[in-house]
Amino acid sequence: MACATLAAAQEGPPVPLVERARGADRIVLGRVISVTPEWRVNDFGDRLIMSVVHVAVDETLKGDTQPTVDVEVEGGTIGTLTLHVSDEQSFAPGDRAVFYLARSRRGALVPHLRGQGALKLDRTSRVPNSSLTLDEIRRTVAAARAQQ
Repeated sequence: MACATLAAAQEGPPVPLVERARGADRIVLGRVISVTPEWRVNDFGDRLIMSVVHVAVDETLKGDTQPTVDVEVEGGTIGTLTLHVSDEQSFAPGDRAVFYLARSRRGALVPHLRGQGALKLDRTSRVPNSSLTLDEIRRTVAAARAQQ
């Protein structure tokens, strides 16, 4: 199950999906409705561009069920200024993904383990450039929940 540690953008070594699931407060499958970049202060006191990714939740795999969630992701474009964060994913309306979510120190929902906390899916419910499927992600989340 080598693909179970997949991450498109990441910080440090890849964390196995079952460990990501155990560490996340909430895991949802959803589609990005909108992305709103804003100037915000992060947990370390740095003022930077953060994108609020508004997600319509199709399925809750772990945690509280809500019809939508707002996920804060570092990076985005305001005017002519773009901040690209190498270990974070960027999102656009229509993107479909599984979001492993945690709370920031400020209480906002953020991807758990930064770039490893979001797995985009293609039209066939696979993570692009891998053999990892949505069904396999569901199985690993269920296994993690059974171990807790």
